[in-house]
Amino acid sequence: MKTKVLMMITALTMLSFSSCKKDANSSGAIDQTSVNLADDDAVTDVVFEDVFNTADNATIILDQMGKSLDTKSFTVLSDSCPTITITHSTSDLWPKTVTVDYGTSCTGINNNVRSGKIIIEVTGPRLQQGSKRTITFQNYYFNGIKVEGTKILENMGYNSNQNLVISVKLTDGKLTLPDGTTIERTVDHQREWIAGLLTKNIWDDECLITGTASGKNIEGVSYTNTITTALHWTRACRFIVSGIVNIQRDGKDPVQLDYGNGDCDSKAVVTKDGISKEILLKNKHRNFWNR
Repeated sequence: MKTKVLMMITALTMLSFSSCKKDANSSGAIDQTSVNLADDDAVTDVVFEDVFNTADNATIILDQMGKSLDTKSFTVLSDSCPTITITHSTSDLWPKTVTVDYGTSCTGINNNVRSGKIIIEVTGPRLQQGSKRTITFQNYYFNGIKVEGTKILENMGYNSNQNLVISVKLTDGKLTLPDGTTIERTVDHQREWIAGLLTKNIWDDECLITGTASGKNIEGVSYTNTITTALHWTRACRFIVSGIVNIQRDGKDPVQLDYGNGDCDSKAVVTKDGISKEILLKNKHRNFWNR
């Protein structure tokens, strides 16, 4: 009799433990590591998208000047934030070098603080098929994050939708945070210009971004990103407004980062194993948000 009672107690205990374990796993909580991974990815995109925006704006200014630039060095904009200088070392019209110099500290739109230089080597007019813009950095910082790498934008011409396509390749991309930790990034993207390309108002520009990225996250873990639903970029919004990125880590289940339904806001949703959590996108890394 005592044996039967003991067996029953043991069975009930095991059932209770199993039930508690199941409840814990189905509580709807996503692990913080996955949330941080998606957050790191979003911040990395913010930094390198800002570089694209800066380079594109600078080359728009270059195109507006046209053939009137016949000197070897000319400053086209000089105010508190930033100074843009155009140079060309030969008598030929192309190539040209555009230097965007933020000095030691320059606070711009959305209170983003930049310093150092973005240097853009331009082979031809922005809208000319085959023209390239090669972007490098000289001691450049964005909100305390040091930015390195080589980014090449190439005009691929118009697609079947009659939209201009820009190839974007980033090699040796690296973000160094103020505490010395790093995020590495390689990118192979295409940007399809769906609005605003030929208008004089830059703030109506919109692109759809597709492709892949890879690298190592802040913890040194390798990752590969695949855009499964095209990312919708608008110049007027601080963050990507819609689209989904699938983030795959070595030996881990994938994490999805969903930028939403097109609203110009700072909300995104992280999903892993069917469990989701809304996060707020930031233009600074979470470890230094309050500093």
